[in-house]
Amino acid sequence: MDNSQAILNFLGIARRANQLVSGENTLLSGIRNRKIYFLFIASDTGKSTSKKFLDKSNYYHVPVNTMYTKEVLSNAIGMKRTMIGIKDRGISEKMIELTNRK
Repeated sequence: MDNSQAILNFLGIARRANQLVSGENTLLSGIRNRKIYFLFIASDTGKSTSKKFLDKSNYYHVPVNTMYTKEVLSNAIGMKRTMIGIKDRGISEKMIELTNRK
């Protein structure tokens, strides 16, 4: 299995473990309060929204993955979403590891 599919499979596991956060206001609040440890932003998200979340994530040192479209992210978790935050450190560390693997 390639890394891309492993990340998506692990994202589905995170959803079943109830460790995902979505919704703009909830995500912004979670990032500010340091309760989001990894963020997925769909590659086809609007420019202003994407910039806002990338800037906020960079400021608070939250790793971001932007390599998937809305459709792919939504299919991985079974819900329509554009941005997904992970609120568990362990799952986030695994996502970072899988994202950085070549």
